[in-house]
Amino acid sequence: MHRPSYISLERNGVLARRERELRDFLRSCALCPRGCGVDRLKGEIGACRSTAELKIYSAGPHFGEESPLVGRGGSGTIFFSHCNLLCCFCQNWEINHRGDGVIHSADQLANMMLRLQNQGCHNINLVTPTHVVPQIVKALRLAIEMGLTIPLVYNTGGYDNIEIIRLLDGIVDIYLPDFKYQDSAMAAKYSADAKDYPKVAAAVIREMRNQTGDLQTGGPFGIARRGLMIRHLVQPNNIAGTDRFVQWVRSALSSKTFVNLMKQYHPAFRAFNYPEIARRVTEEEWQQALSWAKDAGLSRLDGMRG
Repeated sequence: MHRPSYISLERNGVLARRERELRDFLRSCALCPRGCGVDRLKGEIGACRSTAELKIYSAGPHFGEESPLVGRGGSGTIFFSHCNLLCCFCQNWEINHRGDGVIHSADQLANMMLRLQNQGCHNINLVTPTHVVPQIVKALRLAIEMGLTIPLVYNTGGYDNIEIIRLLDGIVDIYLPDFKYQDSAMAAKYSADAKDYPKVAAAVIREMRNQTGDLQTGGPFGIARRGLMIRHLVQPNNIAGTDRFVQWVRSALSSKTFVNLMKQYHPAFRAFNYPEIARRVTEEEWQQALSWAKDAGLSRLDGMRG
């Protein structure tokens, strides 16, 4: 059986030290590249609209994730309220922009993790965790004491502080980042002036792969145990730069990198303010995206979702 390394980190005292280091980032918040510098411990809020309190929208088994995460028992997803990327086309805008959800304590989050494990979920899938990493690690330590033993999935938009990702080395088993844009002008236009997104995402994804390697699966159902899985949302008019993305994966990572090309884009939230993204992806655009991926030699596209 796979044994998550976060267990040994807790036993040798490393996880306690990491928790303290991460909490310090809240005093002058630099958890993400926006570097707002607000004191969230005193209730100040920055771009993500979060204080030091932990707000959660929902938790439960999810069967719509990538097949290696889902298996038979589902992926134990925990949706955190708010977001640091704030895309204008956000398909979960009620959670990420409006901040729907309920304040929870670290004890309550730990109990959520254990409940998901007891329900038969194959992993704990932390959705939009970037702005609440210190709170998550605090809860994780409590959950370990209660018997948590399943892999931890870091499900992020890809706009992370690389210092934080380095502090997660050995804590996270499976990294599941988006790589949304290849062009800084597109990132600035559609994701709240995050013009450094392409550079940031490329650096953090390389670090994620350095920590965990390519995706490793096991058992009769091919359940994810450790490694990197990348999501890329194909968008109208190639706004996301899919042709460049697949070439980057091949050259910067590996042709064996697990890549989920996603066809599910639909205009939501404020996308209708931008005519170029105010429609779904056409079948021709989708087939072109698949062709680019195959031409790049990517061999693990079996996570494709339509």
